[in-house]
Amino acid sequence: MTRDGQAVGAVGKSRPRWRPDKLRHQREAHGLTLEGAGEQLREVARAAGLTVPAANFQTLWQHEQGEVYPGPHYRRAYCLLYRATEPELGFRNALPDEATKLKFTASSEPQNGAHVLAVERALHQLAPSAEDADGLGVQQRILDAWKRRYTGGDPNRPTLMMVGGYAGSGKSEFARFVSQLTGWPVLDKDPTTRPLVERLLVEMGSEPNDRHTDLYREKVRPLEYQCLLETAYANVGCAISVLSAPFIAETTDPRWMRRLINRCEARGVTVAVVWIQCDLDTMHEYISFRSAARDSWKLQNWDTYAAGINLELRPVVPHLVVDNRLGSAISLTDQVRQVFGTVFQ
Repeated sequence: MTRDGQAVGAVGKSRPRWRPDKLRHQREAHGLTLEGAGEQLREVARAAGLTVPAANFQTLWQHEQGEVYPGPHYRRAYCLLYRATEPELGFRNALPDEATKLKFTASSEPQNGAHVLAVERALHQLAPSAEDADGLGVQQRILDAWKRRYTGGDPNRPTLMMVGGYAGSGKSEFARFVSQLTGWPVLDKDPTTRPLVERLLVEMGSEPNDRHTDLYREKVRPLEYQCLLETAYANVGCAISVLSAPFIAETTDPRWMRRLINRCEARGVTVAVVWIQCDLDTMHEYISFRSAARDSWKLQNWDTYAAGINLELRPVVPHLVVDNRLGSAISLTDQVRQVFGTVFQ
């Protein structure tokens, strides 16, 4: 595992207008000592199901002095603790049209006005990529599923939501967020197929964490996605909506997407494609932080890997885009989780 701040220090210091003094101002405004802030950071992270930071007073002091840029788990915990966004805490500049004021009132009622506002604001991150993408329809489908999760029944057809994007873009976080709202199951390629893939790679003479060779791309990867889709079909065939992640090559292949849509339409299932937009620095930071063995090659050969990333790549069918550059969308979903509290437990 990488040490706190080690993998992201250089990235953080290169970000424009990092204002570490704002953290100190927030802490003092809340009447917290460094030790007290550390205790509360650990508490809010644990309650939100995030990676719990060590949050000792030396590390927090380094954050406030600008010596170490906070890693993603620290930034998310800071935002939850101070009920603020990353721009408000001085971590970075705000993206165009990014919401920076989140005034929510906690409540034990799952469907009161504040909770609906929180969900609707988060769902505004689902922006249509073009006029032919049914953004409002997908937003309403998610909202309806959430509202009816506790009363029973959903008037919509089953939905196969495909979440695509590059490694470290925030696909899994966004998938879990929508699943918590709707109750739709999450089918994620890595935990679903990893044991079989690793054994297959070894049997074929490669190493278990190979995700970059022609052997993996041509012989193994197609089987991964075949397993993932067959599992999804088994769910939608029972009128259960499904959230799947991730898809990159598939959503950019017109023939592949047409076959999928036709098969789903024949079963009365709506296909919704969501693309997670992200930047290279944030993806590198997320990948470094999660320290997964399958990412070793990417990190050791980052320039080579990054050269193959097309930040303008988008699905070939009507789709929605979640702007998670600089982690902005995932930070907002954290705020919603905190507002709901036990509603998501």
